[in-house]
Amino acid sequence: MSDGDVHIRIPGEKLRAIIAVLALSAGRTVSRNDLIDELWGEKPPRSAENSLHGHIARLRRVLAVYSGKPGLREIIETSPSGYALISSEVEVDAARFEGLVQQAESLGDEELEKSAELLTTATELWRGPALVDTGQGAICRMAYSRLQQTRITASERLFDIRLKLNQHHSLIRDLEQMHAMYPFHERFCAQLITALYRSGRQADALDAYSQMVERLSHSLGLDPGRDLQSKFYGILRQDPALL
Repeated sequence: MSDGDVHIRIPGEKLRAIIAVLALSAGRTVSRNDLIDELWGEKPPRSAENSLHGHIARLRRVLAVYSGKPGLREIIETSPSGYALISSEVEVDAARFEGLVQQAESLGDEELEKSAELLTTATELWRGPALVDTGQGAICRMAYSRLQQTRITASERLFDIRLKLNQHHSLIRDLEQMHAMYPFHERFCAQLITALYRSGRQADALDAYSQMVERLSHSLGLDPGRDLQSKFYGILRQDPALL
């Protein structure tokens, strides 16, 4: 978490889980029961509500002390039904990321460059795994899965746009990174071999395909899907459509 240029380290998994859940619901009240479920699952201690109150108090102190701004403790608002993060005081990367992706999706093919700009800004917000060290609560787990899938979809769309804009040379490194991060994701491999082929690196494209076939076969017992195979045979035929 950061406040301007000040990075605030939230100590303890439970405090990180609380701030993550509140941030994911910024501006909306999260009930005490939902927070208790997030922190302790199906077997909460008898003192769970008092413990939660203590964790909230500690979290407020951390925000005030580590930021050097006593007023920052007030961004966590208490109500009879639970707690909320005051949305006007915070900017949540996850919400900004999803908002940028939605903006890009609303644009048509006549605005490819604008879409690419929005998706690039969105994907650059990622600095590592989402919701790291926030425990195994259901809210954070579901948010992690949703954000990861949105990241993959946004990256696929961005790479498709950049290929349409003939940016295959500069795209190769980004595709290699995502392909390494998601080694069984066939779409990234198909986009990578397309970019390599368009850049005059046919042998590298065929090698990337062969490695993917071997990985799928040895690890999952699967053959590559139709789209990836189509790209491979298109390269062998030197299909003009690939260009």
